[in-house]
Amino acid sequence: MRGSPDHQPWRDPAAYWAARARAVAHLAAPAASLDVQALRFNAQDLLRRAGGTPLRVASKSLRVRGVVDALLALPGFSGILAFTLAEALWLAERCDDVVVGYPSADRAAIAHLVADEGLAARVTLMVDDESQLDLIDSVVPADHRPDLRVCLDADASWQAPVLGFIGTRRSPLHSEADAVDLARRIVSRPGFTLVGLMMYEGQVAGVGDAVPGAAGTNALMRWVQQRSMKELRRRRGAIVRRLRELADLEFVNGGGTGSVEATAADPSVTEITVGSGMFAGHLFDSYRSFTPAPAAAVALDVVRRPAPETATVLGGGWIASGPPGSSRVPLVVWPEGLRLLPREGAGEVQTPLSGRTASGLAVGDRIMLRHAKSGELSERINEYAVVDDGAVVAMLPTYRGEGRAFL
Repeated sequence: MRGSPDHQPWRDPAAYWAARARAVAHLAAPAASLDVQALRFNAQDLLRRAGGTPLRVASKSLRVRGVVDALLALPGFSGILAFTLAEALWLAERCDDVVVGYPSADRAAIAHLVADEGLAARVTLMVDDESQLDLIDSVVPADHRPDLRVCLDADASWQAPVLGFIGTRRSPLHSEADAVDLARRIVSRPGFTLVGLMMYEGQVAGVGDAVPGAAGTNALMRWVQQRSMKELRRRRGAIVRRLRELADLEFVNGGGTGSVEATAADPSVTEITVGSGMFAGHLFDSYRSFTPAPAAAVALDVVRRPAPETATVLGGGWIASGPPGSSRVPLVVWPEGLRLLPREGAGEVQTPLSGRTASGLAVGDRIMLRHAKSGELSERINEYAVVDDGAVVAMLPTYRGEGRAFL
C-alpha cells in the first residue's frame, strides 16, 4: 500500500469522488474501487489508535486476500480472525495464525482440519460450549487426531441497571465462574489445548456515538459505552487472571474498529481485531473518536430516465446486515445532491434516484455509492480496481472473484 498518510484528497469530497469516477470510467459497472491513499491512511490511523497493541485482521470485513496480505506485511498487524472454518483453512495456506471467530459445525471442514497437522497448528477454533467439543470428537476422536487449538469466547455485553442487556448475543459465558468452568473442562479433556480468550465488546465497537440528528441517543450511547467498558475491564481482567492459572494463554482478543482506543486501555487485552476501518463503510461516519477515510466505493450506470427529476441506475440494492433501517442502505456520494426514493429505496436490480442533480444525468452516466458496511460489498463483486493518484494501478480479486463463497 503505497502513499503518504499526510495526503488526504477525500477532504474535498466533490473532487475526490469525481476523480474516482473518472479513474474507473473504462471499467464495466458495477465498478468497485479502493483508493490507495485512503487505505494507507486507515491502516496508519488504526495503528496510531492502538498505541502499540497488536492488531488482528478481521477477514469478514475485507474478503480480499490481497488487502489482508498487505496488512499482515505491516509492522503492528499480526494474524487473521476468520469467520468460518472453511475460510480459515483456505487462508491458512498463506498465514500461520488464523483464529476462527465463531464456533463451527462444519463436519467436512473439521475433518479437513484434523487430517493435516500443519493446519491444526495454524488454525484456532472458537468455543463457548462443551457440546462444540463433543461435535468435533464425533467427527474424529481425540486419540485419532492431533490436538486442536481452541479459544474461549466469553460474553462482553453489559447487563445494565434498568436498561438490561446491551451488546451482541454471542457467548453464553458471561460471568467469571462461567468462563472458568468451561476452561477447566477444556484443559482436562484430551485432544484440545486452550490457547486464547476472546471477548468482543460490540456495544462499543459496532455502534456509532455521533449519528447526525440524534443528539439524545448519542449522549445515551456515550454513557452506555463508558459504563460498559468500565464493567468489562474489571470482569475481563478477572477472567484472564483465572484462565492464566489453568492454561498458558497465547492471546486475549478484544474490540473492533469502533473501540480501538477503549480496548487498548484494558491491560488484560493483548490484541485487537480490526477490519471494517480499512474500507470504511459509511456506518463509520458516525463515530466521535475517529474519522476513517472512505476507501471503498462502487460506480453504477444510469440506464433509464423514468421522470425529469429521476435517474435510475442498474443494481445498487445491497443492504447491509444488522437492524433494518436507513443506516443500512447504500449512500450516494457522487454526484452530490442525489437521494433514494423513500417508497422504493435501493433495489436488487434497479435503484431510482432523485434530487437537484438528477435532471442533469443521462443514460450512460455514472453515480458512486458507498456501502454501509465493509466486507459485505465484496460478496457482490468479483474484483476491486485499486486507484492511486487518479489511475487504476491494479485489480484485486475478492473472495467471490477467486471462486469462494463462505457465508
